[in-house]
Amino acid sequence: MGSATREALAGSKAALAELGRTDLPVAEALLAAGRVIGESAHLRTALIDTEADVAQKRALVEAVFGARIPAEAASLLVSAASRRWSSGDDFLAGIEEIGIRVAADSAPDDVDLDAELLAFERAVASDAELELALGSKLGETVAKTQIVDRLLEGKASPQTVVIVRHLVQQPRGRRIGELLRHGASVVADQRGFDIATVTSAVPLTAAQLGRLEQGLAVQAGRRVRFDTIVDPAVLGGIRVQIGDDVIDGSVASRLSSLRQKLAG
Repeated sequence: MGSATREALAGSKAALAELGRTDLPVAEALLAAGRVIGESAHLRTALIDTEADVAQKRALVEAVFGARIPAEAASLLVSAASRRWSSGDDFLAGIEEIGIRVAADSAPDDVDLDAELLAFERAVASDAELELALGSKLGETVAKTQIVDRLLEGKASPQTVVIVRHLVQQPRGRRIGELLRHGASVVADQRGFDIATVTSAVPLTAAQLGRLEQGLAVQAGRRVRFDTIVDPAVLGGIRVQIGDDVIDGSVASRLSSLRQKLAG
């Protein structure tokens, strides 16, 4: 992510904070608008044109979407378009992230959206047929959203359904597992904590997780919640990932490093 995109995203998040608490239809409309923009290179180029001023971009948003999206969604879209983005794809990524953040804000405090998204990611990863159905480039979008509805409606929060429906409709070259993990990390960040993916050969005890949580919270400077994975392939030790940061203390990693040294 370039510096221009980081600044643009920061500005868009500030605009979201100024709006205050929003509802789910705003998130749904914003994400849907992002999909429309994603299908039109001409519209995408016009909205991130640095020569156009805010008034021109607001007029374009009104001309394209009119009253079909809530005023709050239109305002966030105009705010995003008024920033300087590194590319059209980064602009789409920014719309998606703001839409997911709005969805996170609209959920009741006792609903763990990140846990729901990660649980669905694990379900998909454990079923090759389902993973292919949701992730195949050849699959029909309507069929993918029908699968999501059948699996999640009534079992997960409406916010999770909206987020997953969007992700399978606009993957932008990403695999389904990556999409769902990214969505969970954005939700977590909006709610003020980090997700740490902890991989170990055997399940960690509550005491071990407690000590790990304390250490990671100090390092991250805020709360940390765990997504735990048991994988015998790590042999021993643990591997921890928070965003792009990885702490790999697994035996498998140390053996791999040793093999590389011996080969050198």
